[in-house]
Amino acid sequence: MVSDDYIVGLTDGEGCFYIGVRYPKGDHKTVRVEPHFYIKLRGDDLLVLEEVKQSFGCGAIYYQNEKRENHSGCYRFEINALRDIREILIPFFEKHKLHSKKQQEFQLFKAIFKLVEDKSYKTVIGLRQVEKLKIAMNHRTRWMR
Repeated sequence: MVSDDYIVGLTDGEGCFYIGVRYPKGDHKTVRVEPHFYIKLRGDDLLVLEEVKQSFGCGAIYYQNEKRENHSGCYRFEINALRDIREILIPFFEKHKLHSKKQQEFQLFKAIFKLVEDKSYKTVIGLRQVEKLKIAMNHRTRWMR
């Protein structure tokens, strides 16, 4: 099994705290805000992701096919269940601090997660807060899909 420090280093280099914001198909009245954490690695590092999954005791591993030139398929370990984010992921990274800009992204991710948990993102003001925080996480991000 990989150590907690290894997971922190791997996340600093290859991890992502991501917030998906979208309207369900055909429904333009409600918006979905979906927090995700993932680590992507090349196919020959699948065993590392399996050890990370075992360490967290949650999440799933997916194959991600790449169609872009000069890119190859990879595997993605992902945690997106709200309970797992609340009870496992957030406490882990509160205890084991990240060392790169990912620490700031984690803090913004936590703030958005709180808005999701208390459902305040369903108000106009709350959704604006999510938008500002998401843009601060990554300036190249699209607001909504």
